[in-house]
Formats: sequence, C-alpha cells, structure tokens
Amino acid sequence: MTLFTDSLYLTNDIEGFRECREKRTISSASTMTVLFCKAGHIDVFYHGEMIRIKKNDLWVRLPDFSHDLGPYEMSPDFEFMQVTVDAAIYNQIMFEHMRVEPNWYAKQEYVKENPIFPLNEVSIDFFETYFHLLTLQLLDRPSAYRNQIMMLIARGATMEMLNYIDKLALLDDSPNLRNTVTQSDYTFHEFTRLLQQYPHEREVQWYAKKLEITPKYLSEICKDVSGKSAGEWIADITVAEIKHYLHNTTMPIRDIAQAMEFPNASFFCQYTKKHTGMTPNQFRKQKKN
Repeated sequence: MTLFTDSLYLTNDIEGFRECREKRTISSASTMTVLFCKAGHIDVFYHGEMIRIKKNDLWVRLPDFSHDLGPYEMSPDFEFMQVTVDAAIYNQIMFEHMRVEPNWYAKQEYVKENPIFPLNEVSIDFFETYFHLLTLQLLDRPSAYRNQIMMLIARGATMEMLNYIDKLALLDDSPNLRNTVTQSDYTFHEFTRLLQQYPHEREVQWYAKKLEITPKYLSEICKDVSGKSAGEWIADITVAEIKHYLHNTTMPIRDIAQAMEFPNASFFCQYTKKHTGMTPNQFRKQKKN
C-alpha cells in the first residue's frame, strides 16, 4: 500500500519504497523519513558508511544538507512501514507554535549521527498507531480539516520520538556535548532557541546582538550549519506563524498584525505579500477554495 499527498508519502510496499526513494528522498535536504523495520533488514549507505536497519529498528533520517543517500540492499523477507514528509513540513512541526523543546537542535545533531533506534513493544505500538492514523486520513475523503489533522498526528509522532530519546538517556545537556558539537553548532542552537523565545523579533541584528556576534557572522554560521541564512530562518518562522493565523483563525488582519507585533496592518500586508506572493486576504481566499 502506498498513499501520498504533495507533502507526505506513506508506504509499506517495496515498489512504493523504490518510487519514494527515486522521486523524493535521494536529496537528504528535501525530506524527512521515518522507517520502521518489521522483518528482515535493509542496508543503506548513509553518512559515508553502510548501515543495517533490522527487525524492530526505527530509522530516522532528518533533513540534512551535508549527506545524500547512497545505494541500498534489502533482504528477501524485508517488511517495513515508512513515512516521508517534505522538509518544509518538518520545519513547521518543529517551529510553528512548538516552543517546548529548546534542546532539540542538539538532539537533532545526535539523531543525524545515530539514526537507528531499537524499539520496545510499547514504542512499536505507538509507531504503528500513528502510521495507522495517517493511513486512515489518506484513505478518507479529503476534507477542510485533513491537512491540520495530519499535521497534528505528525507532531504527536515527533514528540513521541523526542520522548523516546529522553527515556534512553542518549543525550544529556552537560558541557561534555562540546566534544562532538562545534562552536558554530552551539551558536546556531542558541540562535534557534532565541527564535523560539522571541518569535516576533525580525531583525538579524537583534539576534546577533543577543549572541554578541556580528549579523554577517551569524548569517554565515546559519548558512554553514543549516543551508539557510539567519534572515531566511527568521522569515520562515514568521511566515509559518502568519499562515497559522490566516489558515486557522478568523481574526481580522489588523488583529493578527498586532498579535505578531508588526508596526501596523499595512506593514504586515506588505511583509505577507513579499514572502508568500499574496496579500493576507488573497491567502485566506485561496485556502477557502
């Protein structure tokens, strides 16, 4: 069975796996994939080496600008469940109104280097339940709420993953982490933490001052670590919040502008048009259609 939308791909079928890999996941920066191995195994060339994902293993491949996927080989008895989402959806899950995990960047770096997690029975039940919920949504007739429901399911699954990492005590917050994460990583982590804490500050200079570095250096660090400049990160967070208000509330434009601490509704409209190509009202009208 293979089901998909423009931004989500769900499969437990070998041909579906191959099609997803060929069309969606070969570029590691463009998607996030979570694959649970139910039987057999699959060997995947990842981060410069061949890794084996075996029965009851969960493989988590986060968007990564530095490593693309390589060849793979699967055993004849390989069975699996896979969910792949676009990187933009992953960013929304992590940053749109989710300021609950300030240490996520450090955990993210750990997951990139250690992407395989052996699951116990409870964790397997959780994953299969989320997979089943997504399947039901994709099989059901499209509705005005389907995208929001699927986003909530994906968020819940992400939180379960974070919870599982914590339970395994795979990562702590001690200074020893500096042995594996560079100063640039930490600066970027602090920048994303500030983004979550002060989402309505929209000037690179403001964040650079907080971090006691120059705006140019902050943007260089962000570009090196994530592939996006500081300004692009700020815009992504702001646009995600704008879309949330326009999609999920009936608040007047002036009230949204005030809630997001824009100087006035006119400036808010200009910002929205610049970053989405549409005015707020056009964006809302498109959503209704």
